[in-house]
Amino acid sequence: MITKIFDISSRSLSVYRRALEVTSHNIANANNPAFSRQRVIFETDISDLNAGKVWGNGVRISDVQRVRDSLIEAHIREANSKFYNNSRQSQLINNIESYFSEPGDLGLSNLFAGFFNSFDELATSPNSTPLRMNVLNAANNLSAKVNTINQSFARLKQDIKDEFQNQVQAINTLLKQIHQINKEQFNNSYKGLAVNDLLDKRDDLIQQLSQIVNITVTIDQNNNANVSIGGALAVDGLHAAEFETVESNGSLSIKLKNGGIPVILNGGNLNALSEVYSDKIPSYQKNLDQIVTAFVDAVNQVHKQGFSITNPPQTNLNFFDSYENGVLKVNQNILNNPALISVSADGDNGNGDIALQIAGLREAQLVNGSTIVDAYSALINGIGNDASLQTNYAQANNMVLSQLEDQRESLSGVSIDEEMTNVLKFQRSYEASAKLITVADEMIKTILEMV
Repeated sequence: MITKIFDISSRSLSVYRRALEVTSHNIANANNPAFSRQRVIFETDISDLNAGKVWGNGVRISDVQRVRDSLIEAHIREANSKFYNNSRQSQLINNIESYFSEPGDLGLSNLFAGFFNSFDELATSPNSTPLRMNVLNAANNLSAKVNTINQSFARLKQDIKDEFQNQVQAINTLLKQIHQINKEQFNNSYKGLAVNDLLDKRDDLIQQLSQIVNITVTIDQNNNANVSIGGALAVDGLHAAEFETVESNGSLSIKLKNGGIPVILNGGNLNALSEVYSDKIPSYQKNLDQIVTAFVDAVNQVHKQGFSITNPPQTNLNFFDSYENGVLKVNQNILNNPALISVSADGDNGNGDIALQIAGLREAQLVNGSTIVDAYSALINGIGNDASLQTNYAQANNMVLSQLEDQRESLSGVSIDEEMTNVLKFQRSYEASAKLITVADEMIKTILEMV
């Protein structure tokens, strides 16, 4: 009987020492956002049947649970993908919007107006060299702004492509790390070693992955995380896939290096980069090209009908050389000789009818039934609306994400007050177990003294 007391007390000391170790581990990781609170599960040890009677064997630890809600984690991964997609698109489109410098003196809207106004002024004094220089300055400013915008588009596309490739490399690195943890946790579980900290690290890597790309996650019977990216299996307990960047027909995407099913991007930073590169920028450039082309064609068509003030007068001259590959060029001959600006309708030096016609193009419906300025305003409004829409989506998803993270924190986060309560409770239990050993020792001494 006394030996039984010793045995139960000794086992109890070990149990509550282990419980204090778990509590200490929780407290030490209170400020670690990737850590999940661990909880000791006690259970009654298996009793013995001796001489027809049941003899208890005290307490034991059946498990040290990682407090985690898989449903909340799945929702956080989904919200992550949506938030980072919308947030990155908002940033990129806001950058694009800044290229146009609207509203402002350097915006194309003001520069178009300045160009038409310069011809309006030239019509009042067609032979004025200063007014002709004003026309060239307005044309050069307009040309420089158009070229700058297109150059900015080109730089942004290259930056996006570089970032996209870096993100794909980051995906491959994360997949290798997740695969390694899958192997380690399986081996540790097989050996009976603790795996909770490994699983926390794996969950953190999966959350990082969800910020980059849309993923689905399942946990198999061996506690391995099976992760798919856009429908393609990316990692499991046996292997980690490797992805590469694909650029085709002006679009960015990813595919498995060894082929396989197509990858469907619809979330995360990677989808944002792909959307802006493949759809947004080409759409904005197409609209801008349509406006500038219509403007150039209309100005050249009217300008060709006029006569210069050179001797002899020249006609059939284009004011703009070309608009190709995003580069707007003013006729170099006119730049060298402002007298070649053809604003006379009949060859008389004092005639400015062509200048008035060019100035009047501001009211002409040159772009799908709209004026140049109206079509350009629609483009700017469209970019602004796209940016605003993505910003609103990002804010909404951020609110959802914050609520989900609060739920996770309330469940999985470490409460110092709660852990200190556990410290006191386990400490008292440990002291009581030690006291039992002392009592058993005194009982043995009493029996020995009686002999």
